[in-house]
Amino acid sequence: MSMARASSGLAYPERFYAAASYAGFDGSPNSSVEGVTSKFSNDSALLLYALYQQATVGPCNIPKPSSWSPVEQSKWKSWQGLGNMATTEAMRLFVKILEEEDPGWYSRASNFVTEPIVDVQMNHNSKTEPVMENGNSSPETKTISTENGSLMETQDKDVVSEGLGSIVVYDQWIAPPISGQRPKARYEHGAAVVQDKMYIYGGNHNGRYLNDLHVLDLRSWTWSKVEAKAESESLESSPATLTPCAGHSLIPWENKLLSVAGHTKDPSETIQVKVFDLQTSSWSTLKTYGKAPVSRGGQSVTLVGTSLVIFGGQDAKRTLLNDLHILDLETMTWDEIDALGVPPSPRSDHAAAVHAERYLLIFGGGSHATCFNDLHVLDLQAMEWSRPTQQGEIPTARAGHAGVTVGENWFIVGGGDNKSGASETVVLNMSTLVWLVVTSVQGRVPLASEGLSLAVSSYNGEDVLVSFGGYNGRYNSEVHVLKPSHKSTLQPKIIEAPVPDSVSAVHNATNATRDVESEFEVAQEGKIREIVVDNVDSEPLKSKFGETTEHVVATLKSEKEELESSLSKEKLLSLQLKQELAEAETRNTDLYKELQSVRGQLAAEQSRCFKLEVDVAELRQKLQTMETLQKELELLQRQKAASEQAALNAKQRQSSGGVWGWLAGTPSSQKADED
Repeated sequence: MSMARASSGLAYPERFYAAASYAGFDGSPNSSVEGVTSKFSNDSALLLYALYQQATVGPCNIPKPSSWSPVEQSKWKSWQGLGNMATTEAMRLFVKILEEEDPGWYSRASNFVTEPIVDVQMNHNSKTEPVMENGNSSPETKTISTENGSLMETQDKDVVSEGLGSIVVYDQWIAPPISGQRPKARYEHGAAVVQDKMYIYGGNHNGRYLNDLHVLDLRSWTWSKVEAKAESESLESSPATLTPCAGHSLIPWENKLLSVAGHTKDPSETIQVKVFDLQTSSWSTLKTYGKAPVSRGGQSVTLVGTSLVIFGGQDAKRTLLNDLHILDLETMTWDEIDALGVPPSPRSDHAAAVHAERYLLIFGGGSHATCFNDLHVLDLQAMEWSRPTQQGEIPTARAGHAGVTVGENWFIVGGGDNKSGASETVVLNMSTLVWLVVTSVQGRVPLASEGLSLAVSSYNGEDVLVSFGGYNGRYNSEVHVLKPSHKSTLQPKIIEAPVPDSVSAVHNATNATRDVESEFEVAQEGKIREIVVDNVDSEPLKSKFGETTEHVVATLKSEKEELESSLSKEKLLSLQLKQELAEAETRNTDLYKELQSVRGQLAAEQSRCFKLEVDVAELRQKLQTMETLQKELELLQRQKAASEQAALNAKQRQSSGGVWGWLAGTPSSQKADED
């Protein structure tokens, strides 16, 4: 068969998608091999699965599954064995193997969906725009952003009616066909999803703040502008003046939208909370009580139960903040929180999420000089900050990124470090704190922008991420969607407060053992294990990878026995660690008591020492006084002795002059006689 055309007249991509639909693959990376085995042998089903993944997703880059998940491990090995096989080659082999297994498949395929790939280009600017008819876009094309940043255009005229249900590719960003009047390109806007509608409010365009409100219908992919009005005054709110703003947060709440904080041309002194009623299409300003935080933008606002948790941002004087405030939406009362521990450094344009309605996570952000990639956790019950250790593929430093949570997974998109945009879409498992890269784009594209928005919507039980806008050298107004395949299977764990490293290591080892036990028991009872056991006595089937089914089952049994042995050892190790932990805690308690006793004795000695120092000081002062008096006494004694000596000398002179004068006569008497 020619690579350009199949014998049926379909191009290979068209024929491949038709064959995949006929074989039973539904487009999910977790497509059931068990469902395909109803038409084909186990080995053929595994190979078809691997070729399908190679053709639609690319080379296998997911972690190896747990050894006690035999079917998942077989699927992974099959896919991993294809290496870097080209997409077109995987498509060709898929169709070839299908025709070998079922030569008449095409004639019996009465209902399949084709996804023809029209063109593949590396230039992000070459994507097809919708054809305008009577001012509206005709939804005849859609653009898929592949993992290497290239674009794939696909024909699908039914995509408008299907909306989010038309997204069949996992872990890849897709630009759906948008109709209606697009909002003006912008960044630092607010975005929120309510009932399959994404609302966009405010933002920054060419340095000018905006105050318009737009809505995107996620079922029809149609934009429309919302003409809002001011609400009359009530006890809970007052009419709102729609001041243009950017760097605010848009939060859905009880069929309303709350616009919190944000930069404005003439900022108020404190944070303002504006409310848009989706039923009356009217704006109002919420009346709050207590001490409201200072006005700011670039903060994070997280809805936790019935409260809004506000952290950080930058005020009107460009001062970076790291304060923490809570607004109770039931009492409309502000409360400033002075949490324990070391908070994140002052920052703005970070991302925040809540896990298990208890832990607030803060990631990234920027200051005036640098960007961050640190992760901080606030225990909202203990009100204590901690900085846990991140694991996996830790994202680069960034600010201006956006994030949403799906279960216990926190997806982060975009952002930048003032030099380049962040091209990776990453996900953090908030229970294990392990990062993974979901996909990546290349070039200066909206998904590698700062100030973009990210929201999440659901369709038929599956979640879809929706991004809009951003700035990467130019202002964007594009919409992209991604259907994540990361589904949470781990039970939530409590993030412990900081403890000494030795105790933490024992605690982590104990938790790890519990996780191994629980997951092994689930695997033992799961449907996948039942399928493998049912195949133990089946007829050996020749594998296309050179192995027989019996050999695979024997290998799996051997691995199972090894795992059970390993699990027993882990249980024994866990018990030993528990005993060591108990002994360490006992020693720690004794040492603490001894320390308290020594501290008490030391305090008493310090008090006695202080008293002695006071007595010594007083004695020194008295001694100095005595020395002064002694010197004065000695001086007086010398003066007295000198006076007595002078008096004695004078007396002696008087006595000596009288005798000699009488014998020889005095000069005065002689002179008187002469006269």
